[in-house]
Amino acid sequence: MKLIRPLTALALLAAAAFPALAADAVFPPGLRLGMVPLVGLSTAKTFPGFESTDGNVKVLITELPPAAYGEVVSAFNSNPAGTAGVKQDKIETPAGLAYFTTESGKAGDTPVKRYSMIVPGAGFSGYVAVQIPENATRIYTDEAVRQMFASTTTRKQVSAEEQIGLMPFKITDLADFKDIRTLAPGSSIILADGNESAGYESKPFMILGLIGATPQQADDRARFAQEAALQIPGVRESRVTMSEPIRINGQQGFETRIDGVSGKDKTPVTVVQWIRFSSSGASLRIIASAPRDQWSAAFTRFRAVRDGIQPKG
Repeated sequence: MKLIRPLTALALLAAAAFPALAADAVFPPGLRLGMVPLVGLSTAKTFPGFESTDGNVKVLITELPPAAYGEVVSAFNSNPAGTAGVKQDKIETPAGLAYFTTESGKAGDTPVKRYSMIVPGAGFSGYVAVQIPENATRIYTDEAVRQMFASTTTRKQVSAEEQIGLMPFKITDLADFKDIRTLAPGSSIILADGNESAGYESKPFMILGLIGATPQQADDRARFAQEAALQIPGVRESRVTMSEPIRINGQQGFETRIDGVSGKDKTPVTVVQWIRFSSSGASLRIIASAPRDQWSAAFTRFRAVRDGIQPKG
């Protein structure tokens, strides 16, 4: 905003688009990152963040790995002038020093303005992407977006009930797992004995989520399950020790076990992958890992969680 604008214009803009100073930050369900949304924006229905009534103004909020923040800071410092057409800036927020960019682009044939911001979090990096059609930029100005960014804050944790409630299935048995963390809101979740700061690999943990279309033929399912198990991120030197069809809660499934090493300390682990196939819609995929010397006790807990997953409604 240019300083030569009259004070009355500043007041009108603030009233139209700036978040009220006394307003509370809004956290999208399942996320530790929140902010005070601009006037006219409400919680989005199909993605984590906020949107206008017509869906044209979008504010996407998500969590990235902790290292992402440092990588962006390094990129800003190495090229402070930015690239052609991309303006770089930073701002203090309750979450910490935020770095953001502003640029023009197109969404289909519609000219838009885009903003991308990253902030530090405890065990994660907070990321926000904003898209505003050009015809809405008189209300949602650069300064209005900057003010919204300035309200960004974090919360230490999200209740297990809130996170589990976002999943498209019920988890009726947590098997004494205490650390519950959303990986992708409404799509995947981790249950663990460890935590983000210390690392998950040295203790038992499970990842529950949905995957898209899966093969329908038995032979194809066997191949699909083995290939998926061997590509589990973070597990190295993988070797399949068992792979066979099973029934999971009355549905066709496949169990694959692998031995490998995981984490920076190369912890020897045994990993089981269960896929509960669906003939329509997404299939359930469960990945459960435990250090080899903790496997027997952990496997009993893994099965309890697996067998307690029920459809919603």
